[in-house]
Amino acid sequence: MSPILRCALSAATLLVSGTALAHTNQSGIDPRNFDSNTGACSDFFQHANGGWLAANPIPAQYSQWSLDDELRERNLELLRGILEDAAKNPGASGSTTQKIGDFYASAIDEPAIEAAGYSPIKAELARIDAIKTGAEVAALVRDWHTQGLPVLFRLEVESDMKNPDLVIAYAMQGGLGLPDRDYYLRKDAKATTLLGQYRAHVARMLGLIGVGDPARQAEWVVDLETQLAKASLDLVALREPLNLYHMVDVHAADTQNPHLDWSALFAALGRKDINRFSLSQPAFFAAADNALAKVPVTHWQAYLRWHLVDAVANDLSTAFVNANFDFRGRTLRGVQELKPRWKRAIDATNRALGFALGEAYVQRRFPPQAKQRAVVLVENLQTALRARLQKLDWMSDATRQAALAKLATFTPKIGYPDKWRDYSALTIKRESYFDNVHAANAFEKRRQIARIGKPLDRSEWMMLPQTVNAYYNPLQNEVVFPAAQMQPPYFDANADDAVNYGAIGAVIGHELLHGFDDQGSRFDAKGNLSDWWTADDRKRFEARTARLVKQFDAYVPIDELHINGKLTLGENIADLGGLLVAWDAFGLTAQAKGSEKIDGLSPAQRFFLSFAQSWRTQQRPEALRLQVQSNEHAPAKYRVNGPVSNLPQFSTAFGCRNGQPMARPANVRVDIW
Repeated sequence: MSPILRCALSAATLLVSGTALAHTNQSGIDPRNFDSNTGACSDFFQHANGGWLAANPIPAQYSQWSLDDELRERNLELLRGILEDAAKNPGASGSTTQKIGDFYASAIDEPAIEAAGYSPIKAELARIDAIKTGAEVAALVRDWHTQGLPVLFRLEVESDMKNPDLVIAYAMQGGLGLPDRDYYLRKDAKATTLLGQYRAHVARMLGLIGVGDPARQAEWVVDLETQLAKASLDLVALREPLNLYHMVDVHAADTQNPHLDWSALFAALGRKDINRFSLSQPAFFAAADNALAKVPVTHWQAYLRWHLVDAVANDLSTAFVNANFDFRGRTLRGVQELKPRWKRAIDATNRALGFALGEAYVQRRFPPQAKQRAVVLVENLQTALRARLQKLDWMSDATRQAALAKLATFTPKIGYPDKWRDYSALTIKRESYFDNVHAANAFEKRRQIARIGKPLDRSEWMMLPQTVNAYYNPLQNEVVFPAAQMQPPYFDANADDAVNYGAIGAVIGHELLHGFDDQGSRFDAKGNLSDWWTADDRKRFEARTARLVKQFDAYVPIDELHINGKLTLGENIADLGGLLVAWDAFGLTAQAKGSEKIDGLSPAQRFFLSFAQSWRTQQRPEALRLQVQSNEHAPAKYRVNGPVSNLPQFSTAFGCRNGQPMARPANVRVDIW
């Protein structure tokens, strides 16, 4: 899915194979999850989830363990059954069943993959060896883009921010092997150590493909990537829409970046007709173009070898898979054990033929009646948000009417697409896993490039139905809830309203509020990047959100690392507002209007406990550090405690006194919506 301003909820039940979990609830609220030694008003996340955290260690194959991971495990078992059936009974050649079955069969054919070693990339390595000039480096980069291998930069396809009914190309910064530019630029001890580990990893991978001086070439790679990192925008700057949108004429871009040669790129992609695109980060591309002119070709060859083998490592033999896992899994995320091949094969099939597999998934997991029940929930949340917008005391009538108009045009997509993706032009054969991955990547690149210059297809989905997640896209003003997200215990038709509104209701509210967060509020009802707020309203909004930045800046999840309040602002706004809207919607139900307790808990307490238990997550220290330093989502604990500590409704429900950790004093409480 394109990274261009798509806001996704990443929250973070079958038991994991080989892992003995003491308990985990597949629906409702489980009192065994509670920590009776921690008061609700002192640390609500721990209070709601401490028992679960103690009883459910992180499986060796994971960097974290959460409710979402439990749901993914449940999905994996279902998808495995679908794929194994398809592999045994592939049906007619060219059918969807044949394609998913043969792809999966090739992905689990370990003897064939081992026998191939790294021979599938030897031809490309020979092309790298033959390079003599910077122009030839650029030519190979262009060719790899046509194959779906985005080296040096990314070429994304998305709606025009100033004309969202039209699809355009966005050239975006990239070319780094570490998660973010700051990994190259920080000078603290941990960053220096990690950069050294990365350098050693690059050398190890280059050694696996027979490079004679891998350590020296690894130095060249890191030096070149560091040059690119210095010219890259940081993660906070990338949240600014205008930093993604710099429309240029192709010939003007050629003048700015003569060594990259954009005309040649679009010609290689079969789209000589493209005459305008967004050169999203001009300073980065100026630096990349300068590097093509000045960096020695031998250094570029090392860089290309590395990025080739890095991109395809998991599609090669065990030596490459293990080396890749040792750094990207073990070092970066703290994962102790590589997932079994069948799980990795399912992930690969999802990437290659995800909607074909998704069609089979929803037939078994998400019947039409479930979709209709979910539609009603979304409508109730929209009603609650509309009421809240109507009574905001800090928003002027002019902005309010525009906000209500935007809400009225929200497009909810629930469960699965009305029209399934057509894979008829993709050929899949059982004989070669690598060839299948390569064919799928090239197919998807061709499909994306063909969209440029055409009207936007608003029926298209950018997330698979079998994905446990959700997203809001401001360019299309749509909220999308895949079928896998609409499963117990997030959404359970047999559960009481407090449980459903606290869990899936908060998810729905979160995505709706993305339309009015610090990014989404920059886009109008039609998806145009425009200033539709009054200047005074924008100032009042920013004054209120500044309090939220300060609140999250103060949180220290691990070591000396503070959460970046500006980086996580959009998600924090959506978390806070989404929980309020879910609360309002729950307030319209008969249960909320009554006082009957269930298992000794009031309706309000069940609402907030359901919300908190939906966020149950624990992470390895490495994964937590990675998230704090490179992710726009705060860690789960703070996505629970942060919002509830600002809600008087929570304090009332649990009898919290003003000034307790979960009851922020009125003078620092964040009140936006």
